[in-house]
Amino acid sequence: MENKKRVKGKIKQYLRIPLYWDLFWIIASVIAFCCNRNAGIFLLICTGVYIVISAVLYVRMKPKLAQNLVNFGTQYGLIQRRMLNELELPYGLMDESGKILWSNQMMNELMEEDSVKNRNIIDIFPEFKTEFLQLEKEEYEFEIQHQEKIFKVVLREIDFNETLENEEFPLVDQGDGIMIAFYLFDETRIQELSKETRDERTVIANIYIDNYDEVLQGVEATRRTLLVALIDRRINIYFSQYDGIVRKLENDKYFVMFKTKYISKMQTNKFAVLDDVKNVNMGNGIPVTISIGIGMGGKTLQDSYELSTTAIDMALARGGDQAVLKDGSKVYYYGGKSKSVEKNTRVKSRVKATIFRDLIETKSDIYIMGHHIGDNDSFGASIGMYRICKTIGKTAHIVVGEMSSSVKELVQSFRESEEYEEDLFITGEEAEERMGKNDALIVVDVSRAGYTEHPRLVRQAHCIIIFDHHRQTTDVIEGAQLSYVELSASSASEMVVEIMQYINETVKLTKMEAEALYSGIMIDTNNFTDRTGVRTFEAAAYLRKKGADITRVRRMFREEMADYKAKAKAIENAEIYLDEFAISTYIPNGQEESPTVVGAQAANELLNVKNMKASFVLTPYNDQIYISARSLGKVNVQILMEDFGGGGHMNLAGAQIKKAEITDVIQELKEKISKRIEEGDL
Repeated sequence: MENKKRVKGKIKQYLRIPLYWDLFWIIASVIAFCCNRNAGIFLLICTGVYIVISAVLYVRMKPKLAQNLVNFGTQYGLIQRRMLNELELPYGLMDESGKILWSNQMMNELMEEDSVKNRNIIDIFPEFKTEFLQLEKEEYEFEIQHQEKIFKVVLREIDFNETLENEEFPLVDQGDGIMIAFYLFDETRIQELSKETRDERTVIANIYIDNYDEVLQGVEATRRTLLVALIDRRINIYFSQYDGIVRKLENDKYFVMFKTKYISKMQTNKFAVLDDVKNVNMGNGIPVTISIGIGMGGKTLQDSYELSTTAIDMALARGGDQAVLKDGSKVYYYGGKSKSVEKNTRVKSRVKATIFRDLIETKSDIYIMGHHIGDNDSFGASIGMYRICKTIGKTAHIVVGEMSSSVKELVQSFRESEEYEEDLFITGEEAEERMGKNDALIVVDVSRAGYTEHPRLVRQAHCIIIFDHHRQTTDVIEGAQLSYVELSASSASEMVVEIMQYINETVKLTKMEAEALYSGIMIDTNNFTDRTGVRTFEAAAYLRKKGADITRVRRMFREEMADYKAKAKAIENAEIYLDEFAISTYIPNGQEESPTVVGAQAANELLNVKNMKASFVLTPYNDQIYISARSLGKVNVQILMEDFGGGGHMNLAGAQIKKAEITDVIQELKEKISKRIEEGDL
């Protein structure tokens, strides 16, 4: 039987409207007949004529209208398909496996083929990944490169069953009816213009001479002007090759401006001006070092200047002799190979002590906190701060948690003494409940919130004071009312002892407090053999005058036989990497009180082996891997530990790695050592 053309949907309803009016006129004729017989007959005759005419028109016009609609739909479909095929945009359809079912002319021309039909999209674009086809949303965007051009690819899910209202689509095997349309937008020019815009942005830099006064003191008066002129020349020559503008603000400070496009070149040569300035020699016994703080990525010049100010502060807080690039929220470090120079002057300590006293006097209660798994330095500095606060007349509490075995003995001694309050030591949770808006939090021996004993306390505190001697990193505690970071100090305990002497009141230390501070200096200097200076011994002498018993302090550090054997085992199992680096693993047996301390001690002992430049001991503990890194000054272990998210000093650093296998960490450590050696950083 020949198929009949049928008109359906809204058009069919529109065609039946005259028939619906037939009923209306019949009812109207009946009503008119009831009112007036002659009028009703006349209207009924007219209605009959209308019904006949509308019926004839409906029967005769319906096939023609259907034919016209079919012709229009066919022509419309052809035009639409031709427009898609000739669209000035590469476009196509593929199934969920990536097989191309249809592509337009531009897509074929882009691929330089007559047709890419039945090819897989992954074979055409290597950057295309299978997971891209697993659309979690209706539209997905990403970038690919093809023939030196950059395209933004847009994938869009199409449900043909829904689109065609369950009509059959004979051109494809519908399956579940899900297809993927893909569009390629050429963004090469946009990317070029965007890069050009970024490259032309102005970069702001601040340059400080770290040791200006110390260098000039060792130079004859007649040569000082020439020395400064040579430093100026080296800085100007370096930045002039990058079209930079250098302006000297003060004797030891410079302001620099240049374009972003030169940053990559400076990064490649690792800011060679750092070494150029060091080579300036006019009879100065101390090499000249500079710090560079660079700010870029700000929306305005003011934003970039503020970023550069933050960067120079970070460079100085990390010991100087380095460049810090702050690109928005990202921070990059270059240099930092020199040791921090100890300053003989105590002006900074006196100024910080005055500010500290003025700040504390306005607060109610004081909470003191060190780093997680507190050691003797962290505890000693906390005890010293407690005594300072008591001298000023403030109530103070020390937040304690997990700690090393030697610290546990000290804590127990203080708890048993009748001279101290019962709530001298409190937990982090108790401190959270007690701390009010007018209280202050003093953080010692650490400047990273995540490494403190109770990080939530840092977020809760309205007033934060920091005393630390470690190099700062990107996640330093922000918003501190007072931050005293002294890289040349041997320990936080040494810094606290200096603060004591400038409080304007006599701080009366007890014997136990003096010994706690002395033990802090002793542990961080490895029995006064590492990172010691004149001020270190002056602080130790001050504590001796206050009654510190050296013999009693030394007894604190005696080890259990099990710990001693464990340390010896870790040393025995050490692997010598590249003939200069000792790498070992210490696996706790569950009997040690402080496995991380044993690992650190093993790292110290490994440095006594001939030809060893650095040692690394990895200790798995509490679902983390603790790395203790040590060196004798030739290798900067701090930058290695920063690669693992840690930090510390040039010759003493560490890191904590979560959810990792120890074999993977050892392999990664070796790779980072090799990479740093190749780049000249070690």
